[in-house]
Amino acid sequence: MAQVYISLGTNVDREFHVKQGLTALAERYGQLTLSSLFESEAVGFAGSAFYNMVIGLQTDESVESVAACLREIEYANGRTPDAKKYSPRTLDLDLLLFDDFILEQPAQIPRHEICHNAFVLWPLAEIAGESIHPVVKKSYRELWHAYDKSSQKLQKVPLNW
Repeated sequence: MAQVYISLGTNVDREFHVKQGLTALAERYGQLTLSSLFESEAVGFAGSAFYNMVIGLQTDESVESVAACLREIEYANGRTPDAKKYSPRTLDLDLLLFDDFILEQPAQIPRHEICHNAFVLWPLAEIAGESIHPVVKKSYRELWHAYDKSSQKLQKVPLNW
C-alpha cells in the first residue's frame, strides 16, 4: 500500500466543497488522515479567502489512477478542464506525495508547492511531520519550522465533516 498525501483547497462555497471532497475521497479510499482546516488568502490572484487542508490515505492504486480520480472529483464539483491556475476554485485536489516517488508525469511528485506555500506545508507537517521530503531530505516538521511564517497568513478554522 502506498502512502499518499493530497492537498485540498476551495474558495467557492467553501464548507460545502470541503465536505464534498472529503466524502468522495473517503468513499473511494476508506480511512483518511486529516490535517486541521486552514483559512488563507488567495495566492497569485485577488480573490476570496481559501479553505485548505491536507489529507493522508493509503491505496494500492497506481499514481495514474489516483491522479485521474482527483480530477474526476474536481470535475464532479464544478471545475472545468480549462480552469486557469490562479483563479477561484470550487475544489482543487493536488497529489502532493506518493510514497517517496519523484516524478514529473502524470503529476509533479513531490509537488513543488510543498516547500513554498504555508497552506500546504503547515497541514502536511501536522499529519506527516516526521516523514522526509524525497528531494530536500528534511522532515516536513523541519521544513515548517524553518519556513518564513510572515510570508503567508493562515488561521485554523473548525472542520465540520
